[in-house]
Amino acid sequence: MTDTLPAAQVDAALRPPRNQWRDVWDQFKTHKGALVGFSVFATLLVAIVLGPWLWPVDPKFIEPNAVKMLRLRNQGPSLGYPFGTDQLGRDMLARMIAGGKVSIAVGLVAMAISVTLGTMIGVLAGYFKRLDGPLMRVTDLFLALPLLPLLLVMVMLFRETLAGLMGPELGTFVLIVFAIGITSWMQSARIVRGEVLALKEREFVLAARSIGTPPRRLILRHILPNVMSPIMVAATLGIASAIITESALSFLGLGFPPDFPTWGRLLFEGVEYMQQFPSRVIGPGLAISLTVLSVNYIGDGLRDALDPRIRGR
Repeated sequence: MTDTLPAAQVDAALRPPRNQWRDVWDQFKTHKGALVGFSVFATLLVAIVLGPWLWPVDPKFIEPNAVKMLRLRNQGPSLGYPFGTDQLGRDMLARMIAGGKVSIAVGLVAMAISVTLGTMIGVLAGYFKRLDGPLMRVTDLFLALPLLPLLLVMVMLFRETLAGLMGPELGTFVLIVFAIGITSWMQSARIVRGEVLALKEREFVLAARSIGTPPRRLILRHILPNVMSPIMVAATLGIASAIITESALSFLGLGFPPDFPTWGRLLFEGVEYMQQFPSRVIGPGLAISLTVLSVNYIGDGLRDALDPRIRGR
């Protein structure tokens, strides 16, 4: 039979099927904003990871000589200090690199907590009808709570306790990521619930249920893989939201300790000197803006790339 078919058709028939993630990447590349955002975010990550080796300066170092320290205070950008110095003569580039590690780590860990919690609640509420009402009322309750005042209360109540148990840096990190995570899962839960309500009436789910597939296996094998698209989009947007929230807490002086730099803490310290030394706030403000914008554009690109209806155009 192959002798009567053209060679191109034979090659096409024998070629292995295309990888689904290859199709996702091909669609993702067509979104110019997502490509630019991915490049910017990857550049920031590389700079933060490789920065301590390329610029081996201690971000907490303060000149012990009082005269030299006064001379180094609030210097502008120069060859020796590309981003200038702060009010204590510390190198701002080194503090930007160290602060980026903390800010992005907070975004990633808080996003993981919120997306995991939101996905679990959304799947349970969408699949089990008897749990839908109670879980959605809890979700509405959390949505009605004012986020920033609640975070401020949690930080003020538990910061000293966790700092005494785990140390000031680790205790504050655990408190902030946990507080952001458990107060930002509601949107993910609502999105996943809507997707599960539609999916559980589809033919393949009904067929799996008719042959006696237990709910746990049905959710893991059939429901969750089909809601990965909105989950991944919510995850990318959650990173940006967590970074902004941590920056707001640090800007209000309720984040990490003063000698533990984050981008929000650097903004908080630079506001007092903003008029005389605008470079103090331009650097961390630009880093936060670029990170949030790039992650948002990546989320837009993933939303289009993971949607099979758009991918098949």
